[in-house]
Amino acid sequence: MSDPVISLKDVSLSLDGNAGRVDILHGITLDVQRGQTLGLVGPSGSGKSSLLMLMGGLERATGGTVTVLGQELTGMNEDALARFRRGHMGVVFQSFHLIPTLTALENVATPLELAGVPDAMDRAMDELRAVGLEGRAGHYPSQMSGGEQQRVALARAAAPRPEILLADEPTGNLDGANGAAIMDMLFGLRDRHGATLVLVTHAPDLAARCDRVVHLRDGRVDTDAQAEAAQ
Repeated sequence: MSDPVISLKDVSLSLDGNAGRVDILHGITLDVQRGQTLGLVGPSGSGKSSLLMLMGGLERATGGTVTVLGQELTGMNEDALARFRRGHMGVVFQSFHLIPTLTALENVATPLELAGVPDAMDRAMDELRAVGLEGRAGHYPSQMSGGEQQRVALARAAAPRPEILLADEPTGNLDGANGAAIMDMLFGLRDRHGATLVLVTHAPDLAARCDRVVHLRDGRVDTDAQAEAAQ
């Protein structure tokens, strides 16, 4: 398959810490095809989240190239990266990152308004409806449970109809039932919008739902295999 949506070539990442320079990723080469669902798995500290952040332009590679939708992220400045993400990506984190002074509807509508979408509020309500939260549209994050807040975060990520969805341990702060519901919604949003999904997870059952699973160890690709997606 050619023309990957995400292409990493010999990518490395080193960060400065209290103990000095720390090497996080080493020579990662990886292509993600359009419409693919990729699970990134591995032990804590293996570099999963860092790799996802590179794909989203939220971290800058210290070596190699990161190309997304034909654009090389490593050459963009911060403003250009922010515009690129806003136009093409949705990102969901373990921590919900909702704006506490905005309602659920306003949180979902904000990226649409920033992108100049004329029917931002209507589309935001459609996305809240898709995650079963139309009745909570006027509530603030502090008035919602963790599962509800993550559903708002999912709706916000999906509202711009991004070509790529990135999810970093989206069920990490939730109990089993809420986590399962969130994953059903995430895959449902991916299917509804036809997005490419990259998912960081510790959970084998979630990884098994992906088309492909890449296992990282010590900042390197350990295994890379197709997985039989669960029905």
